[in-house]
Amino acid sequence: MFSRFFMFSRFFMFFSLVLQWSPVGVGGAVEKMDRMKIIKRRLSMSLRSARPVDDSLSELAEQITLDESTVARDNGIVHENVKMGSDGESDQASGTSSDEVQSPVRVRMRNNHHRRISNEDINKRLSLPADIRLPEGYLEKFAMNSPPFDKPMSRRLRRASLSEIGFGKLETYIKLDKLGEGTYATVFKGRSKLTDNLVALKEIRLEHEEGAPCTAIREVSLLKDLKHANIVTLHDIIHTDKCLTLVFEYLEKDLKQYMDDCGSIMSVHNVKIFLFQLLRGLAYCHRRKVLHRDLKPQNLLINDRGELKLADFGLARAKSVPTKTYSNEVVTLWYRPPDVLLGSTEYSTPIDMWGVGCIFYEMITGRPLFPGSTVEDELHLIFRILGTPTEETWLGVTTNDEFKTYNFPQYKAEPLVNHAPRIDSDGHDLLSMLLQFEAKKRVSAEDAQKHSYFRTLGDQVQTLADTASLFSVKGVELHKDPGKRSSVYPESMLVHKLGSAPSQFFQRESANHRPQSHSLSSTSTG
Repeated sequence: MFSRFFMFSRFFMFFSLVLQWSPVGVGGAVEKMDRMKIIKRRLSMSLRSARPVDDSLSELAEQITLDESTVARDNGIVHENVKMGSDGESDQASGTSSDEVQSPVRVRMRNNHHRRISNEDINKRLSLPADIRLPEGYLEKFAMNSPPFDKPMSRRLRRASLSEIGFGKLETYIKLDKLGEGTYATVFKGRSKLTDNLVALKEIRLEHEEGAPCTAIREVSLLKDLKHANIVTLHDIIHTDKCLTLVFEYLEKDLKQYMDDCGSIMSVHNVKIFLFQLLRGLAYCHRRKVLHRDLKPQNLLINDRGELKLADFGLARAKSVPTKTYSNEVVTLWYRPPDVLLGSTEYSTPIDMWGVGCIFYEMITGRPLFPGSTVEDELHLIFRILGTPTEETWLGVTTNDEFKTYNFPQYKAEPLVNHAPRIDSDGHDLLSMLLQFEAKKRVSAEDAQKHSYFRTLGDQVQTLADTASLFSVKGVELHKDPGKRSSVYPESMLVHKLGSAPSQFFQRESANHRPQSHSLSSTSTG
């Protein structure tokens, strides 16, 4: 009994010193005396109890630590030695420091109140797919190390938990077929051992001196924050010394391949469904000040259900305020707006809307609208169809140095319906709103979705949640494409090289067919 009293006496002296040096702020003396009385009362109760000394001391130490944190927080005190994660977020701020060595008592006390954790709980906690297969024994380990479900989880602990499951590791994925290769990356078809689902593995080569290409950095930084049904999902990132591997959801083909398979004659109804999904994904990006800057059929992926998703954000970038520092070497030539072709680097979301108009025309006719081979040729094709701009149609164009240098003939605008007879009056109106010379006059993606052209899809498509598929709306489904490839469309009819073309190139869509797609990848290789 004397030894117990001696130990508690020394313990009490220690905490007296702790309290004496605790920064409790102005008026803290009264609070300090109250806390001293509480400690004395707990010590006396512990002396009378028959519980082991270690347990009593540990629980008392834990309670005093919690009291100390509460008082400091109430007094607005911020401690300078808060543990910070590598991502700049403190574990204390996240409500846990469970990825550090913890008190066994704290773990025991916390988990005594935990309900049994299920796979569904972990999937929701870590935002995992529902069909994921967790490693054996992971439920129990997660239950011991994770903070209670009513408390936030630190980023560092979340990363550690994902790593234990298998994310961020090359061995989690099986390479199947090589899909394509680009300047910086090679894309493989693969399979995830965690879900048994197909994935697209985009391997970006890392140069020893240069590191990761800026396109890869942009793609990762933007995609990790873009969660939408019409934007390709980035599942995982794997970083090794030699390469950076991005793991995407696998989609069967891109829009260019889809049009090729249709013999370049798509159902007009399907054109409307694909265009609406393109506008949905783009409106979501633009609301978050993200410009895609490289819209083309090869960067629009499609799965078997008909869901269209924006991909390849390597040229995309976030734009929060107007700036004049952007490059005009963006967007594949055929889908590049005239203001950028004439050297403008001061642009915003309308840069993407011109490309939407070109893709809309291409789907409805089966051929590119402006297949120029050079910048001058591209402008020449644009002006031949839409008319050579004047001060009335494009304010300030006649003072543009690039425009004056080319000295274009004075073409008169031709009705777009003459080149796309399958388009109806509503579609013609929307196409004209997209293909405006002046960027500020182009319709936005948000407003384009509300155009009367989409009236036949119903009102419900306008109120879908961001992550909800368009095909979740009753009655929305793809129709059979009249030009679906068969023996009527031999391979030789589909091989046709596009370049600069005279006006007779724009004839009825049934007379010409698109070139065979050379894109092998369902995810662009950037």
